[in-house]
Amino acid sequence: MRPTLDFSPLFRSSIGFDRMLNALEAANRVEPFNNWPPYDIVKSGEDDYRITMAVAGFALDDLTITQEQNLLTVAGERDGADEGQYLHRGIAERAFRQRFQLADHVKVAGASLVNGLLTIDLKREIPEEMKPRRIEITAEEAMPANQVKQIEASKQAA
Repeated sequence: MRPTLDFSPLFRSSIGFDRMLNALEAANRVEPFNNWPPYDIVKSGEDDYRITMAVAGFALDDLTITQEQNLLTVAGERDGADEGQYLHRGIAERAFRQRFQLADHVKVAGASLVNGLLTIDLKREIPEEMKPRRIEITAEEAMPANQVKQIEASKQAA
């Protein structure tokens, strides 16, 4: 059994770390590792990623892909039973649900099913206001010495 951690004391004593603590709580709630169907995750560019899942036997209508905030869910469920008596059954047809935690600003760019491989393309799109920008430095002319204002105090004898 996996121990559960309580992060509530950290919420009381930290400011501005809400998202990090929420990510830690989400990682703590991760379901047991399921290695079916097999999949690959590839970084195909600076801001591009690809998930490829082997879903042999599943048709387009049997698969659903949903994205809610930072969670991508891929599910597959086949309808109907095959006719016939199997002497050997090596092709898995069981339903599945795979969840992938996405970083901020990662969106699904597209998905395709070719030759039993489901390919999901992801792209990180950082909003313009969050991208680094160059700040122009301007040079101000110094004031002439005769225009420099000084504070003068009168001297008083004690």
